[in-house]
Amino acid sequence: MGGRKAYLGVLLLLVCALLGDNNGGLVTSAKACPQYCLDVEYMTCPSTGEQQLSPKCNCCLAPKGCILHLSDGTSVTCS
Repeated sequence: MGGRKAYLGVLLLLVCALLGDNNGGLVTSAKACPQYCLDVEYMTCPSTGEQQLSPKCNCCLAPKGCILHLSDGTSVTCS
């Protein structure tokens, strides 16, 4: 019985070490998405060329590589 407890203890320690290397198995690639809207007139994306697409509030909601064209004439490239 003592050998079994030692085996379980080592196994538990190994599992904890493996989970510790991955931040407890949590997703670490998530990014915070700001809850604000820019004054976007339209957006363009590489996949559709110069076609003016319905605007998204900000780059968090737009696909990577798209450009948000703002009402003041400036633009924001989403990376």
